[in-house]
Amino acid sequence: MSHELYDNPLISRYASKSMSALWSPQVRHATWRKLWIALAEAEHELGLPVTKGQIDELKAHVDDIDFAAAARYEKELRHDVMAHVYTWGDQCPTARPIIHLGATSCYVTDNADLILMRQGMEMLRDKLVATIDRLSKFAVEYKDLPCLGYTHLQPAQPTTVGKRATLWCYDLVIDLEDLEHRIEKLRFRGAKGTTGTQATFLTLFDGDHAKVEELDRRVAEKMGFASRCAVTGQTYTRKLDVQILDVLDGIAQSSHKTGTDLRILQSNKEIEEPFEKEQIG
Repeated sequence: MSHELYDNPLISRYASKSMSALWSPQVRHATWRKLWIALAEAEHELGLPVTKGQIDELKAHVDDIDFAAAARYEKELRHDVMAHVYTWGDQCPTARPIIHLGATSCYVTDNADLILMRQGMEMLRDKLVATIDRLSKFAVEYKDLPCLGYTHLQPAQPTTVGKRATLWCYDLVIDLEDLEHRIEKLRFRGAKGTTGTQATFLTLFDGDHAKVEELDRRVAEKMGFASRCAVTGQTYTRKLDVQILDVLDGIAQSSHKTGTDLRILQSNKEIEEPFEKEQIG
């Protein structure tokens, strides 16, 4: 890690290695390449002049991304996506003419975002399931340990430590249901063209609407999506982003509520957090 450049503490201090890696330039741009391969495969299958040899050449160079070359191209072209098209074309000279055929920049940028967000939610789901499991075991272990219950921060009736933990756990169970729903229902942008009219693909397929629709379906299927946006502009509707943020917000609310409860209980010496031997503060 460089100590001469700004580093976001949300990544360096708080993010897991797997989540940090997911959003790395390497994974993002390798995902772009996988999207271009899926498009080329679908175009080949539907009769466009894309050969298996060209596709095989692309597949041989998915992960060996020359970021220095891409940076040089971007400085010249002032276009990030085209910079990576040119860079990959240098590595795959036979396939160069068919890379990005008929597509627009948002074909890779937006679809890659959706793919990475879904993978991120799947990682989060695993963490959430593990947290629920740990909390539920804690609740069972301390189900008979009495403590004082409060309303409005005033002493009320007795409860147990385990019962109190079920409240924290149940909030996360509700969050898990929402998260699983959002993973299942997330839509793919697909191959919709520059402004969502699929005009370039209609031109490539000589106006054959059925083939254009099938191209869109096949690309989504190859990238693991069962459903697609029915319509888009250049980008997919950002309501999809907001829906994901709502789920993340719910998990954050549940975690904050649990943390606040624990702080209050610690101030009353009812529950204490672990304190390492050499820890300060």
